Amino acid sequence: MRSSQVTIKDLAKQLGISPSTVSRALKDHPDISEETKKAVKELAQQLKYQPNAVALSLKHSRSHTIGVIIPEIVHYFFSQVISGIEDVAYDAGFTVIICQSNEMFDREVSNAKALLSHRVDGILVSISKETSDFEHLRNVEDGNIPMVFFDRVCPEIEADAVIIDDYQAAYDATQHLIEQGCKRIAHFAGPLNLIIGRKRKEGFIQALKDYNIPVYEDLIVEADSFETGHQTVKQLFKGPDRPDSLFAVNDLTAIGAIQAIHELGLKIPDDVAVTGFSDGRFSNIVNPKLTSVDQHGYEMGKTATEILLKRIMEDQREYTPETRVLKGNLIVRNSSVKKS
Repeated sequence: MRSSQVTIKDLAKQLGISPSTVSRALKDHPDISEETKKAVKELAQQLKYQPNAVALSLKHSRSHTIGVIIPEIVHYFFSQVISGIEDVAYDAGFTVIICQSNEMFDREVSNAKALLSHRVDGILVSISKETSDFEHLRNVEDGNIPMVFFDRVCPEIEADAVIIDDYQAAYDATQHLIEQGCKRIAHFAGPLNLIIGRKRKEGFIQALKDYNIPVYEDLIVEADSFETGHQTVKQLFKGPDRPDSLFAVNDLTAIGAIQAIHELGLKIPDDVAVTGFSDGRFSNIVNPKLTSVDQHGYEMGKTATEILLKRIMEDQREYTPETRVLKGNLIVRNSSVKKS
């Protein structure tokens, strides 16, 4: 093999490590062990590895374009995130390419490939419900393209992230229901492969335990859409042991539940108190108005973009990823306040 043909991927393959680890080892990154650095440098010298000057020059040129991969634009929360992204990006002279996965893994993979082919300077990502294989995002990382996760983060990739404190926000929403006198509380949960789904469920359960309220496992059901919220209410709320309250993982689920509760002839909040999560545009117009957690989507989008642009503009190839945690605020409305 001629020396000009040796690439970082060749070194990685022979050593059984990732290309990003090889890249960091060659740059003496502090997160890489001395043993690994030594092995990488010795092999690089043995194979006469030289950085690709053309690739480096291309890397240093900028397209002034950033890519965004979101699950669904239809959700008010994500539309707010996009508004924050665009305001910051356009002020900095960057164009934004928006892709949506429609909650499908294959679509998300295609989105990532398309953005890389467009030579974007950086990517903002919120992963889909189906995503459990992260090779397409490792390809972004291995290409030294700055990447920032928002809301739904990838547990297997070290990268910057902007999230809210899902655990505490869920705890606060559940605590509010308890303070209204609710004792048989249901949780319509998100997919547990997503960190946000796990954290909101954990916060819900911990609040019940702290107040010595029983945790009814049969009342914790995965339902995270208008349709599943509506269907699950019809299944759970018919019998005499129906829940007296409900904490839904998002607003659309809560609204689907509210519609089904009305259809069953039950009153909100007297018979069933309801809280949602995300404080979307429908929270204020559904009847009764929905108590919900404000996720601060616009602020999340702005913050994520500011971090990404910092990495791009300062050419920060070696840095310690940071996670910004925003506080979710419970907005109390009529759907959950029982008459004293």
